[in-house]
Amino acid sequence: MKTVQLGRTGPLVSTLGLGCMGMSGMYGPADRSESIATIHAALEAGINLLDTGDFYGMGHNEMLIGEALKGRNRDDVLLSVKFGAFRGPDGAWLGYDSRPAAIRTFIAYTLQRLGVDHIDIYRPSRLDPNVPIEDTIGAIADLVKEGYVRHIGLSEVGPETIRRAAAVHPISDLQIEYSLISRGIEDEILPTCRDLGIGITAYGVLSRGLISGHWQKGDGATKGDFRAISPRFQQENVDHNLALVEALRKIADEKGVTVAQIAIAWVAAQGSDIVPLVGARRRDRLQEALASQAVVLTGTDMDAIETAVPKGAAAGTRYAAAMLAHMDSEK
Repeated sequence: MKTVQLGRTGPLVSTLGLGCMGMSGMYGPADRSESIATIHAALEAGINLLDTGDFYGMGHNEMLIGEALKGRNRDDVLLSVKFGAFRGPDGAWLGYDSRPAAIRTFIAYTLQRLGVDHIDIYRPSRLDPNVPIEDTIGAIADLVKEGYVRHIGLSEVGPETIRRAAAVHPISDLQIEYSLISRGIEDEILPTCRDLGIGITAYGVLSRGLISGHWQKGDGATKGDFRAISPRFQQENVDHNLALVEALRKIADEKGVTVAQIAIAWVAAQGSDIVPLVGARRRDRLQEALASQAVVLTGTDMDAIETAVPKGAAAGTRYAAAMLAHMDSEK
């Protein structure tokens, strides 16, 4: 596994990261023992970047990772943690809180659940409209000085917010959705990050399984599965989007790789400053994703992919309107 510096000021990370959210119920039930085995397999394969959020499963995901890391060298792992999203006992999303006092409380619980004494990259999950980003970043910068945080990241924010945040403290990376069918960052956000030397950790590279080559109509209907309410998975959109997958499959077949592998490789090919996060919950899916590292896309391949899945080709927005309203990156 190769490594790359995450942004101009960030740590050395593997060129593929493991997003752990799906191990805590966002896409239906997950098997705890298989999730832990998948984390172990990722670490043994050279992946050192594990991404989570303190609100994934209302703390479940952090405790799961903490269990998986017991007995391992802490310095071999980079933990990226998002904070600030409020959840109800029924799993409902209730808003965001990035007040300095709240941040200190959030990280105290995170450190306890993970069983560690510091977080490698700490980031607000969304922009809190009631708190200036300068106050939020300033509070995390205090945690850096105190040794509880090593690097500061951002998530789903736009160019103005990125610049304001970077003026307070160096930012290692922006975590944001980026895939063949989610390319909104290319116009303004990606150029801003490159201008400031901020890396990209790209989640949703397989669009929650939609462009993995494995998802079929009717999957993801389990109660609590995010895809049951995601616009791109709805009846009026899904047929169109799956047709894009089949067009991509033809290219993948010609190269002797899977749809998932070519989709991950496409994101990685957009620049060495972009690190794809794969949301594998099982070892077989992880192994498939790892093999994408060996996929080399030629100029001819890139042209063919662009023809098969042009920018803006997807039907439906990447989140429901109510969630997009909270996303500074969409404004």
